[in-house]
Amino acid sequence: MKLPPLKSLPVFEAVARLNSFSLAAEELAVSQSAVSHQIKQLETYLGEPLFQRTGRYLQLTEQGRQYQEVVTSSLLEIQRASEQLLGREQSRLRLSVYSSFAVRWLVPRLPALQQACPQLDLSLEMTGENPVLSDRVGDCFITIHQTSAAFDYELLYEEQLFPVVSRDFWQTLVRQLDLDPEQPELQPEDLAAFPLLSTASIYQRPQGDWQAWYQAAGKSLPASARLQHFSHMLLALEAARFHQGIALTNDYMLSNRKDAEDFVRLPGHAVRTGDRFYFAWKQSRYRETGIRQLRQWLVREAAATGLLSS
Repeated sequence: MKLPPLKSLPVFEAVARLNSFSLAAEELAVSQSAVSHQIKQLETYLGEPLFQRTGRYLQLTEQGRQYQEVVTSSLLEIQRASEQLLGREQSRLRLSVYSSFAVRWLVPRLPALQQACPQLDLSLEMTGENPVLSDRVGDCFITIHQTSAAFDYELLYEEQLFPVVSRDFWQTLVRQLDLDPEQPELQPEDLAAFPLLSTASIYQRPQGDWQAWYQAAGKSLPASARLQHFSHMLLALEAARFHQGIALTNDYMLSNRKDAEDFVRLPGHAVRTGDRFYFAWKQSRYRETGIRQLRQWLVREAAATGLLSS
């Protein structure tokens, strides 16, 4: 078996992660010249440059980025295998998760997770976009895309959108539309008489969420509708909380939270966005206690709060 100079691999991983020779030297408790020597030795062995300098800035080459992915994953596998044999396996996990899912669903439930899995040390890495499924980013993920054949996926939620308002704004609707509060009947066109709070990121276009909601009712978004645009559902929901209009939100945003009582879900239909939220983990790590426990807890909690059955 022909291997590269093994001492250089942890050095390369540190430099690539920290994007700095000096910081890597400090972390590894060696001199900067020793770090430079190890990187040079590795590049000579591979016959490829792994880093390039532009002025004072250091960055990986394309070959370096590809090599980093493999080296980081391999070193982590060696570390975990060694800890298992030594009987020192740690259930320390980095979960990369969408900001809205984390803030509105997961974070309020962390005490329950800690009680159910006291040995699990969970670190949340929030992302506003689709996470890159990589050991460099996290140990496991909440994602809507099944992009890697090296990962397994467990369905947690199939997203649907429905209109909500604050309780004060609900009273405004009841009064202005002369509704029966006990058996209210609302038509889609009734909503267009009030400000519609729209989240552009859901359908990647302005007013796409409301267009889809009206289309699901067999209608078009009225040209007279007044829309207030937001980049994120969290912002639109906060605007609704402060009585600024009608927002489209989903189940996990209002799932068993105390402040869910601040909102009224309007009678009418919901529209499925087509997004499915999965818990994803690397197939090679399926035996790890922490990942198995977190997966089981997430599935149980999603079922208990109605996400899996909604």
